[in-house]
Amino acid sequence: MLRLLPDLALIGLGAFLATRIDDTAWKALDRLNFSVLFPALLFVAASSRPIALSDLLSIGLAVLGILGLGLAAGFFLRRYGPREWIDFAGAWQTAWRFNTALAFVAVQAFSDTVAGYLAVAIGMAVPMANILAVGALTGGSGSRARQILEIVRNPFLIASLAGVGVGLGGVTLPELPNQVVARLAEAALPLTLLSLGAALDWSIMFRMTRFNSGLHVVKLLLLPGCVLTACLALAVPGPICAALTLFAALPTASAAHVLASRYGADRALVACIVTQSSLIGCLTLPIWCYALLSLG
Repeated sequence: MLRLLPDLALIGLGAFLATRIDDTAWKALDRLNFSVLFPALLFVAASSRPIALSDLLSIGLAVLGILGLGLAAGFFLRRYGPREWIDFAGAWQTAWRFNTALAFVAVQAFSDTVAGYLAVAIGMAVPMANILAVGALTGGSGSRARQILEIVRNPFLIASLAGVGVGLGGVTLPELPNQVVARLAEAALPLTLLSLGAALDWSIMFRMTRFNSGLHVVKLLLLPGCVLTACLALAVPGPICAALTLFAALPTASAAHVLASRYGADRALVACIVTQSSLIGCLTLPIWCYALLSLG
C-alpha cells in the first residue's frame, strides 16, 4: 500500500494548486485526459498482455452482473430520492458508473496481469454503463441513434476495444507509435491526480442525506463486498478476482453530473454525490486494496 503514497501526495498537491491555477486550465486538462491521455493508458493496459477468449467472456458477464446489481440496489432508494423521475435518474446512475482514473491509481499496487484484466473490464463496462445511464435519463424514450452515436464515439470504448484487439491478435506495433502512445499513457495518472485534488471540496460532506448515503453504501461497500464474496465462493483465479473487485469498488464517474445536466436532471445534486463518492472512495478503495493483497 506504500505504493499509493506518491499518488496521495499528488492529490494533495492538486488541492494546494486549486486556487493558484485558473479554473479554465483545470477544465482543459480534464478534456485532454478524457480525449487523449486516458484512452492511451487504457490501450496500453489492454494490449500489453494477451487475454484468452474464455476470460474475456467471463469478465464481460461479470461486469454486466456488477452493473446490474448496482442498478437494482440503487432503485430501492427511489422512495428517498427526488420526486421528479429525471432528477432521481440523474442521481441513480451514480450507483453503477465508475471512476476510471482511480482504477489505474489503485491497480498500481497489483501485478500487470491484474491491470490488463481491469482495463478489459473497464472497456467492456463503458458501453454497458452508458446505455443504462442514458436509458434511465430518457426513460427509454430518447433517440436511439443519438444514444448509439454517443456510446460508439466514447474514447474509452474505442481505446479499450483497440487494445483488446491488439492483444488477442498478437499484433506488435511499430516502435515509434508504440513509444508515443506509451508516453501519453505515462502522463495520464499524474495529471489526473492533480486535477482530482483540485476538484475535491470537503465541505460537501456536510450535505450528506439519507439518499446520498444509500447510494454511497451501494457503490462503495455493497458492490465490492458481493463481488469479492462471489469470487471466493466460485474459486475465481486471483488476478481476475482482484480486477473485478477493484472495478466494483471504484467511486462513481466524475463526469456523471455532465450527462445528468445534458438530459435536464438536477446537476447540483449529482455533482454533490460525485464529490462525496470521490472523497469517501479515497478512504474505502485503499481498504479494499489491502484486503485483496492480504488474500494473496
